[in-house]
Amino acid sequence: MRLVLLGPPGAGKGTQAQRLVERFGAAHISTGDMLRQAIEKGTPTGNEAKQYLDSGQLVPGQVMVDLVRQRLDEADCAAGFLLDGFPRTVMQAEALDAYLACRKSPLDVVLQLQVDEEELIRRLIARARGDDRPDVIRQRMVAYREQTMPVSDYYRQHGRLHSIDAFGTPDEVFSRLLAAIEQAKGRGK
Repeated sequence: MRLVLLGPPGAGKGTQAQRLVERFGAAHISTGDMLRQAIEKGTPTGNEAKQYLDSGQLVPGQVMVDLVRQRLDEADCAAGFLLDGFPRTVMQAEALDAYLACRKSPLDVVLQLQVDEEELIRRLIARARGDDRPDVIRQRMVAYREQTMPVSDYYRQHGRLHSIDAFGTPDEVFSRLLAAIEQAKGRGK
């Protein structure tokens, strides 16, 4: 199973991604985790990414595309993968589709978690990570709306997007995700 999990910061992507990975035996590719590890290690990519993240901006597209391509080439992705936090721009979505088309392994489904923005802000403040200050959160929401929402439109136009209500318990949201995957399998998308 080759999945993309979209949604704004705080929508529950990390929680649901872990459940989906366990269910389908797919490799979990979290660009956020990849970036945080690079920042902790002080790699050149990590240092560059930190400057963008600290100001609430997204890391430049080509840097992320290159990181994801390298990760998709690793052996554990052969049986399937779940991309969490990527693609964030239409350019990244197009680059991903082109790369997967060359490998003759297109995406099976794109799942989008949807939550009211005020609920997202409440969730992000409650989790109390270093980059979850109110000013940074609001900037990330603006960046998400401007840059990532068009990705939803891109996948919708290609018939692969399934929007999921992410308000409720983790179990309720997971059930909705599984239903959307089954629906996508039934349509061959």
